[in-house]
Amino acid sequence: MNNKEKNFVSAVFYLHNDAERVVPFVSELNAQLDAHFDQYELVAVDDNCTDGTVDKLREWAKGLAKPLTILHMSLRQGTEQCMNAGLDCAIGDYVLEFDSVEMQYEAGLIWQAYETAQRGNDIVSVRPSHSSRTSKWFYKIFNKYSRSAYEVSTDAFRLVSRRAINRVHAISDNLPYRKAAYATSGLKMAVLDFEGYAKTENDRFDLAVNSLVLYTDAGYKISLGIAECMMWLALAELLYTLYIYLFGGYPVEGWTTTMFVLTVGFAGVFAILSIIIKYLSLLVDLVFKKQKYMVESIEKIQK
Repeated sequence: MNNKEKNFVSAVFYLHNDAERVVPFVSELNAQLDAHFDQYELVAVDDNCTDGTVDKLREWAKGLAKPLTILHMSLRQGTEQCMNAGLDCAIGDYVLEFDSVEMQYEAGLIWQAYETAQRGNDIVSVRPSHSSRTSKWFYKIFNKYSRSAYEVSTDAFRLVSRRAINRVHAISDNLPYRKAAYATSGLKMAVLDFEGYAKTENDRFDLAVNSLVLYTDAGYKISLGIAECMMWLALAELLYTLYIYLFGGYPVEGWTTTMFVLTVGFAGVFAILSIIIKYLSLLVDLVFKKQKYMVESIEKIQK
């Protein structure tokens, strides 16, 4: 009797020069999927690998019974856009998203994530117990100003339902930060923790800024704070001038004080303008650039 799950599961994973890790990763991943699911697929996104990663993946997949799809990106485009391309290609009822093929967790967590999803959770985040100080500060700010009922933090991988994918794509055709989009989708989310350290994420500054602007009220709060500081500085200058005029005889015709106030004032104005410009540029990208990734070719491998 076949007791395997009938839901179709897609596993999408990102590759960039992972020649040493790709085969151990896909072997563990495929073993878990084959043990628990009747129907599944593997979707690899080749982000311009130059170290033989794809050749090793092809060699491993020669005897693979289930389909393997390899998306070859036109040029290096980064994790988020490549994973968006992989999600658009995946057809599963549930999708496992692996931003890295560095498996720092027990492979059994893949099945546990699916079991957790079956208890009414559309998004399941599998997270390490430790992360970098920079990541902690970023997520602390993000969660403070986020409109989501769920906290976001560094995760190792996640499982999302087709309903969650459809929901976030109904909100926006382009997902600049999938993790934040899922957390703010309004669907139920669960977390699985494991003992370990998060993989360091590089080249994420722009992504962090974009996600704070799109998915939180941080921009508004910061601009409001700057405006309040400007008001208090102006009031302090007025009180100082009145004090000197009433008790000192003459107002101080101080060049230093005047330039200080002007400098701070202009700094505040430009800070507010930079936030507004960031909002406008992101709105233009989201409205007019429906698809930001470029795929060179799609390769299908199946026994």
